[in-house]
Amino acid sequence: MDIAIDLGSDRTRVFIENKGKVLDEASVVTYDVDTDEIYAVGDEAYAMIGKTPVGIKAVHPLDGGVIARSELVEDMVSILLKEVCSVKVVMPRVVTAVPCDVTEVEKRAVVNAVSSFGVRRVYLIESPKAAALGCGIDITSPHGVLIADIGSGTADIAVLSLGGISVSKTVKHAGSAMDEEIVKYIRKKYNLIIGTNMAESCKKAIGCVKVPAEQKTFKVKGRDAVSGMPRFVEVRSEEIKEAIEEIALEIVNAIRDVLEKTPPELTGDIYTDGIILSGGLAKLGGFAQLVSEATKLRVRVHKSSADCVIMGCGKAIGFMDESDKNTPQGVSPLLAAY
Repeated sequence: MDIAIDLGSDRTRVFIENKGKVLDEASVVTYDVDTDEIYAVGDEAYAMIGKTPVGIKAVHPLDGGVIARSELVEDMVSILLKEVCSVKVVMPRVVTAVPCDVTEVEKRAVVNAVSSFGVRRVYLIESPKAAALGCGIDITSPHGVLIADIGSGTADIAVLSLGGISVSKTVKHAGSAMDEEIVKYIRKKYNLIIGTNMAESCKKAIGCVKVPAEQKTFKVKGRDAVSGMPRFVEVRSEEIKEAIEEIALEIVNAIRDVLEKTPPELTGDIYTDGIILSGGLAKLGGFAQLVSEATKLRVRVHKSSADCVIMGCGKAIGFMDESDKNTPQGVSPLLAAY
C-alpha cells in the first residue's frame, strides 16, 4: 500500500492508494515548551491557538510551504499517519508535494519529516504538477498548461509541459499573510486586537478582492486595545478587500510575470485553454475575475480546488514504479526519490 501526503502550511492531507483521501487536518501542533511533550495535533490543536496556558504553545510548524520546526513536523506526521494507517502496513512508499523553488535543504527536511513514520521510499513532486494532475490534466503531453496553486503559505505558479516545468514562480505571501493583514487592519482602524483564527474566519466569510454586488458583514470579536475589555465590531467585505488586495495583486503580478517569460508556442496553448486556479485561496471572492482582467485570459477554478494537490499526489503514486526503473521511456512528473 502506497501513501500520498500534502504537507501544507494550513492543512495536512493524506491519500491512501485504493481508499482516496482519508485525512484532512490542520497543520498545527500544541506542545509543552519545557519538555517538548505533544498535547495535540491537527484540528484539536488548531482549536487551542491563542487559548493555551503559560508554558504550552500551539503553533504552525510549517511556514511559507516549508518546514520551520522539523521536530514538531515529524511528531505531527507520525501521529496523524498512525490514525489512518493500519498497523499491518510495513514501510510504505510515499509521494509528497513541495513548492517549486524549494532548496535541497528544504527537500531533505520534508523527506526526514515523512520518513519519521517509517517509510521505504519518499518521492517528491512540485505542487503545481500535483495540482494539475488533481484537476485531471495530462501533464505528460507537449501541450502547455498554466496553473496557479494558491494556498495558505505560498502561491506556486507554473507552466507545465511534457511532465516538467517550463517557467515557474513562487510567491511567499498568500492566505496566512492575508490573515495577518486583516489583524493589522482591524487593530489600526478599530483599536480591536483579534487573533489569526478570527481573521481567517472573517476572510472565509466575507473576504474578497472585488467589491461584491451584495455587501456582506462579519462580527469580529476581540479585545479593546485601550480599555482591555472584550468588544466586537461589524466589518464589511469592502474593508477586508482593502486589507488583503495588496497581497492578491502580488500574486496576480507573479502570474503575469510567468506569462511574459513563457515560450511563444506554450503561450498559444495557454491562450486557447486559459488559466487554472487551484488551492484553498482560489475561491476567494473576485480573485478569478481579477486574474482574468489582468491577463485578458479565461480563468477556471476547480470545483474541489483545496483538494487538487492531494488528489494529484495520489495519482502520482502510479508513476513510482516508472521512476524506480530510471529509464528514458515515458515521462514521469516526480521530481526526485529518496
